[in-house]
Amino acid sequence: MTLPLSEMPTPAPQNLAPLSSFQKYPGGPGAAPPALSAFANRSFLARNPSVFWFLLALAVLTAVVTLLSPALGLDAMSTSFIKTLGKTLCLCIVALAMDVVWGYTGILSLGHMAFFGLGGYMIGQWLMYARTEEIVVASLAEGAIPPMASEIAQGVTTQIFGVVGSSDLPLIWSFAHSAPLQMALIVLVPGVLALIFGWLAFRSRVTGVYLSILTQAMTLALSLYLFQNDSGLRGNNGLSGLQNLPGLPEASQDDVSLWFFWASALGLALTYLLLAWVTSGKFGSVLRAIRDDEARVRFLGYPVEGYKLFVFAATAVICGLAGALYYPQAGIINPAELAPIASIYLAVWVAIGGRGRLYGAVIGAAFVSLLSTWFTGGRAPSIPLGFYTIDWVDWWQVLLGLAFVCVTLFAPKGIGGLFDRIAPPDRQGAPLGPNDGALMEQEAKE
Repeated sequence: MTLPLSEMPTPAPQNLAPLSSFQKYPGGPGAAPPALSAFANRSFLARNPSVFWFLLALAVLTAVVTLLSPALGLDAMSTSFIKTLGKTLCLCIVALAMDVVWGYTGILSLGHMAFFGLGGYMIGQWLMYARTEEIVVASLAEGAIPPMASEIAQGVTTQIFGVVGSSDLPLIWSFAHSAPLQMALIVLVPGVLALIFGWLAFRSRVTGVYLSILTQAMTLALSLYLFQNDSGLRGNNGLSGLQNLPGLPEASQDDVSLWFFWASALGLALTYLLLAWVTSGKFGSVLRAIRDDEARVRFLGYPVEGYKLFVFAATAVICGLAGALYYPQAGIINPAELAPIASIYLAVWVAIGGRGRLYGAVIGAAFVSLLSTWFTGGRAPSIPLGFYTIDWVDWWQVLLGLAFVCVTLFAPKGIGGLFDRIAPPDRQGAPLGPNDGALMEQEAKE
């Protein structure tokens, strides 16, 4: 017996949410939950409270160092320690760049300290050339006949490259006489190198450990090239005397160290603001998605390689600018600064501080850098064991390696994870999965 069409039962819909679920939010289907919309509409500082506290702590540190510096006459803090603090702030800038590359995008680069060193070489060329030119001009001015421009140029070349047995100015020094051009090279040289390397690597879809090995190989090749005397950068001797600012012969190191400390603090504040703004928006969400599931992001239509290339090149420029602030405070740069071990240390700093958290990267870099200065500077007392004496200058790297292993195994969120326990992230109801509230509160409490 066949039932009429009007009397046939209608099958129940399968795997379809009831209509009421699509009308749950006043915006209709696809509208964001009210809590999520409210969270997105909050101000930048309200969504990123760590920015305010970080800038406040940095401002307090800057004020304290300024008041205690010898430049103001109090002399409660040594010039060498102010330089150490300034250099530490520069390393924090590099750690921020590394955290965006590794912690947010998932690219474990073992070559970003090479860009840091290149920035130092670019500023070092101008500092060394201009300062040497002042010395040569002052020396030739004592003669009866005023020196010609060719004599001054030859004198500068002899002073700089006589140590490597050369009397010709290398082509790479063509812009060393011009401060604006060398400042431009601080950005262009690391940026172009990262752009070329990243384009070749990302277009071939090299990922994971293979990409890390390639970045390390790039750093090693660059370091070995700079060790050669014919590289144009004085080989193993490097560039020295960078602490002397041209045009300011009467400026004391007390004043210069404080000026560079201010510049480093300002650079760190601006970098933190910029990267916090970038990573907290839609761009940052795409970066985290690439880190978690690159194939799915590519399937959704996002240009994954373009995002990765932009982040790789932009952070290389940030590292170059940080190097330009660091090495005038160090006073010297040589190819050893670009060795692969330096980039490995950078990854250790970020891991110990807590990758994926900008403040964690800063904490890790500052903590390890200052602790390293204390241990390797002979300030840490040796421990006699009777049969052997532990000298921290020799054992510091072992201690750092053990700390990295322990953090990786027992505290993968690093030091920054402690702040998450004190003040859990406030997501304001923002869902983290396809279902409303998926892993929302659970992840915030972990």
